[in-house]
Amino acid sequence: MSTDYDVTIIGSGPGGYVAAIRCAQLGMKTAIIERYKTLGGTCLNVGCIPSKAWLDSSERYHEANTSLDVHGIEVGKLSFDFSKMSARVQKVVSDTCAGIEYLMEKNKITVLHGHGSLLDQNTISIKSADSEQKITSKNIIIATGSKPSSLPGIEIDKKRIITSTEALKLPEVPKHLVVIGGGVIGLELGSVYRRLGSKVSIVEYLDGLIPTMDKELGKHLAKSFKKEKIDLLTGHRVTKVSTDGKSVKVKALNKKEKEVELNCDYCLVAVGRKPYTDNLGLENAGVSLDKGGRINTNNTLQTSVDNIYAIGDVVAGAMLAHKAEEEGVFVAEFLAGQKPHINYNTIPGVVYTWPEVASVGLTEEELKAQGINYKSGSFPFKASGRARASNESEGFIKVLADSKSDEILGVHMIGPRCADMISEAVVAMEYRASAEDIARICHAHPTYTEALKEACLAATENRALHS
Repeated sequence: MSTDYDVTIIGSGPGGYVAAIRCAQLGMKTAIIERYKTLGGTCLNVGCIPSKAWLDSSERYHEANTSLDVHGIEVGKLSFDFSKMSARVQKVVSDTCAGIEYLMEKNKITVLHGHGSLLDQNTISIKSADSEQKITSKNIIIATGSKPSSLPGIEIDKKRIITSTEALKLPEVPKHLVVIGGGVIGLELGSVYRRLGSKVSIVEYLDGLIPTMDKELGKHLAKSFKKEKIDLLTGHRVTKVSTDGKSVKVKALNKKEKEVELNCDYCLVAVGRKPYTDNLGLENAGVSLDKGGRINTNNTLQTSVDNIYAIGDVVAGAMLAHKAEEEGVFVAEFLAGQKPHINYNTIPGVVYTWPEVASVGLTEEELKAQGINYKSGSFPFKASGRARASNESEGFIKVLADSKSDEILGVHMIGPRCADMISEAVVAMEYRASAEDIARICHAHPTYTEALKEACLAATENRALHS
């Protein structure tokens, strides 16, 4: 059968555009379909990139406003230009998206704008506002990502009751922001607006923050947030959210069924995300979904139709941009007849609050639940010379290793620059290193990464040198 393309990717987020690049590198005639005007998907346009830009700007202001005097730096009365901050964020986004367009052109990838949907297992309809075209493809990769979830009884009006998309483009700094959800997105955006002067209240149904990570990290982060005067209402179930167009009322019940009422000007609903599979015509091709609305795939990311693949947020697993990228490369190389590899246990997770939080591998709770015998070693940043020199001594690194083999099973850290430091732990675990291996490696002094070496020393016969 003659087709227009060897492979077509629906969705241009990190998973989709990386898959397209790798397919093109491997000699396949490649097309990518994007329903919006700009490439990059949620991550680049209304997710990872703009949120990190906001976090960086707000952290610089917060540091100047609260802690530069410790260094002997007097800045006087501070102010900020919110509209200028917002414009900078949008420029970061537009420059990054333009970079993706360049990469498509460089790799001779055909970019088709419109809503892509399957007509059968080889035919895709691409509809825009005023036209429709059809293409055929030998293989298809679905990389349509996810969209914000909500809760029953909450109507998101995108003005006062908002999702992360609107929170990144607010016209003003909220006086009082209520965040529903104590996960990554809510905590990061709550941090941004607290630094800029908002009163922030976080309402979480479970008993702790970042519940998918090691519990010790959530406990420490909660203490840090309380120091920043962020109100935490963990163990609270939201029952109703209403707005009169100018203010919002949030009602919640605690574990004793006592009602709490919060009045604010903005309410951010950050209770997770769900796969975006709307109007993709999956049924026309025979592609099946699981009970959670995710696309079923096998261990090579093939769907129930052998020439159709799915990656990223639309399939099982963590909804992370870097996980989607690895899956995009995996499918491209599999199609080329190679033998690619993904170790899902070594995909790190990061929370870009301050202190930063990062984690890879199994948590203590998971090790206990699985009956795995392990040993633990921790090292506090307050014992790190580099951290003290930078006035960033909050947090710790914890290493979990097999009690017999000493293989590192998980690394969990909260503190300065953890988003970058977690990569050393990922490399170590990918090569199945022991805690002793890292403990024997010379780390430059003074650096933050010495804390990982010390935590590994602590995990091997409790022989940390500086604590």
